[in-house]
Amino acid sequence: MSNIHPTAIVDPRAQIDATASIGPYSVIGAHVVIGAGTTVGAHCVIDGRTTVGRDNQIFQFNSIGAIPQDKKYGGEPTELVIGDRNTIREFCTLNLGVPQAGGITTVGDDNWIMAYTHIAHDCHVGNHTTLANNTTLAGHVELGDWVTVGGLTGIHQFVKVGAHAMVGFASAVAQDVPPFMLVDGNPLAVRGYNVVGLRRRGFTPERLGAVKQMHKLLYRQGLTLEAARAAIGDLAQAAPEAGGDVAMMEQFLAGATRGIAR
Repeated sequence: MSNIHPTAIVDPRAQIDATASIGPYSVIGAHVVIGAGTTVGAHCVIDGRTTVGRDNQIFQFNSIGAIPQDKKYGGEPTELVIGDRNTIREFCTLNLGVPQAGGITTVGDDNWIMAYTHIAHDCHVGNHTTLANNTTLAGHVELGDWVTVGGLTGIHQFVKVGAHAMVGFASAVAQDVPPFMLVDGNPLAVRGYNVVGLRRRGFTPERLGAVKQMHKLLYRQGLTLEAARAAIGDLAQAAPEAGGDVAMMEQFLAGATRGIAR
């Protein structure tokens, strides 16, 4: 293929779409699948059972699909699946899963992954996220859609960050972050809700009002978590347009395993 640089080393068993391109000195392993329109820059290594979708832009010096940094891993056929239209900047590391946790690491669509980001084994990154430089996701982390993570932030293993949440610069995230919330610091603290991001995404005044009320119930009225959850459940009747947002919050709180940032 003319769009594979002659210095690249591509295993003949790799499945690379005719419209994809591979830059100089990159190495592509035998079990890799790369979709249409995806560009891989110079000096990248894509290995393992890694599937990369359409129209991704992978910049130079990335390690994608390497074995997990987990001592339990014993060479099992685990996976990394990357969706479509993602931008992955320089020096990022995205690892395969481990069998004990399902064996798959996933990255969705339309994500903006900045330099030196690490996505560890069995992480699940949603769609439209922004991960600023040096974001570090430990194993089993889950990021919902539209999450924004500030630079130099570390997220502890098994932590979940809900959709539309924003994590500020240089934060240490060791508890689950509910949807819509704005958090930062070490120790982590909830500063408010992500009103600017929600407005940019077209949230109506009624939906914003419901999010504001959920924030108030969780963090401003001195309620126990159980009492706050019960009150949040009643919001769907008061603000029908925000029913989906309320349901998302209820589901997240019900599934929180590390306690929520409060």
